[in-house]
Amino acid sequence: MIKIENLSKTYKLDNGEEVSALKNINLEVKSGEILGIIGISGSGKTSLLRILRGVETFDTGKVTIDDIEVASDSSNFYFNKLKKATAIHLQRSFGLWPETTLSNVIRKLFGVKYGDEAMTDFDYANNEFKEEAESILKVVGLEDKINHFAPVLSGGEKQRLIIARQLAKKPKVLLLDEPATMACPKTKQDILDSIKRINKELGVTVILVSHLPEVHRFLADRLILLEDGEIKEEGNVETITKDFLKDLEDEVAIDPNISNETVVKAKDLEKRFYLLKGGNVLEIEEVNFEVKKRDILTLLGASGAGKTILLRMIGGLEYPDEGEVLFRLNKDTWVDINKPSINRMDVRRKIGIMHQEFALSHHATIRDQLATKLGFKNQFVVDDAKKKAKELELGDELLDALYQLTDLPEVEAKARLEKIGLLPDILDELFPKFPEKAVKEEVKPLFDALDLSLDILNRKSYELSGGQKVRAMLSLALVSKPEILLLDEPFGDLDPITLRLISNSIKKINKEFKTTIIMVSHNVDFIKELSKRAIFMDNGKIIDDGDPLKIANNFVNFCKADYLIN
Repeated sequence: MIKIENLSKTYKLDNGEEVSALKNINLEVKSGEILGIIGISGSGKTSLLRILRGVETFDTGKVTIDDIEVASDSSNFYFNKLKKATAIHLQRSFGLWPETTLSNVIRKLFGVKYGDEAMTDFDYANNEFKEEAESILKVVGLEDKINHFAPVLSGGEKQRLIIARQLAKKPKVLLLDEPATMACPKTKQDILDSIKRINKELGVTVILVSHLPEVHRFLADRLILLEDGEIKEEGNVETITKDFLKDLEDEVAIDPNISNETVVKAKDLEKRFYLLKGGNVLEIEEVNFEVKKRDILTLLGASGAGKTILLRMIGGLEYPDEGEVLFRLNKDTWVDINKPSINRMDVRRKIGIMHQEFALSHHATIRDQLATKLGFKNQFVVDDAKKKAKELELGDELLDALYQLTDLPEVEAKARLEKIGLLPDILDELFPKFPEKAVKEEVKPLFDALDLSLDILNRKSYELSGGQKVRAMLSLALVSKPEILLLDEPFGDLDPITLRLISNSIKKINKEFKTTIIMVSHNVDFIKELSKRAIFMDNGKIIDDGDPLKIANNFVNFCKADYLIN
């Protein structure tokens, strides 16, 4: 059904360098097969998928899907044929209409037939596509969500709805790029079950890109291993996943030492969220715990359990309705992270935060971003900012509120500044960058620990592989040598080899710098490997607190995650 012959692809970077993404790929895929593609970040997986989709040109070779032939010099007419024969689902794509689940699929079916799904006068109750839409939703396991409003579906339900909309195009081939990698085990199981049904019930050929061996073991009929843009192996799933993992770095032993000194206290935290006409959708109730210095604490639970909201409250980025989060500033002083004060600036300077959505700037070099972060967290810069604030007649609370923005993702920080009528330049004026010439020397030990080449300092985010992006983002969180590091599921879409490198790096940082770490994660192996303690949350409540191995295993059973059970 699918034949790829002598396919090669090279990208040209802004600095004139060339990166070879695919080299002489030859591959055949049978009709109705689920073909898995595995490889580390930057191995060429996504490039191959985009070429099959018809949205990426290539340098040499030919792609054939049934009677559609596309060569490197083919016109857009033939690439458009590829687009009609295929559908793709991207991991972080959530483009949905703000309507019901059913109407989202009906709109797509209408658009496929008539060319425009944006019409607003649909009669959904008696629509010609209603029965077909219901059938598609059943295949992806959303038959009980037909009348639910799409924007308030869970993340996993949104992903299945997006797949349903792709199926409305009646594709011959469904291309999946890291489906559900960022999801919790419960959500991921639902998505993987949906993919199986699509393949078996509709006979759709599936090409699945994932760096997770357990996903391929559960879904794939056959597996190929991509390495540096070349097919290294092809065949049995179990054999190739074992070969893929043979380059896994040896696990660094975790430092068991935890200080008796409490550095964070969460006391009687409560937080409620409501939907108009929807009632209470999340309620964090009576959350109490303490964190000791040098601990590595993981918050785990299914999607929607309240983990990220709790972490943001700990970081002072989300305000609780009740309760307080206290940080130890010194022996005799505790500071409420949610109450503006000059003392809070000194606490925040010692905190590093890595958000779930990577905050790497698209246009600035990595060197420039590191210089900015070093400026924000440098003790001398903070002291100078206090002096400048007095000259500008800015009150202590306003200065503290502005400093809080330096821990937010760039888009969120700009939005908050706009609300109070200030330009982003105010942050640069108060907290100037670290000298760029000194950045290289400052970050070298950290880059060595993260296995990052100093060559990437002059690159921009879009010139990095997925693994390099995550490690560069981690370097931003760590460059100021924070005493407390908050990690919000930032490693969910990393391959196991890179993830082991990150895990080992974090262990070294925890041991060498006595850094206290609080993180949110869904990755069960990562939790077991890296955590010293775990807190299991469900529906905004703590239901277990203690041994990470026991709690992680209970979590798998709670999620009924068959794909994790070998």
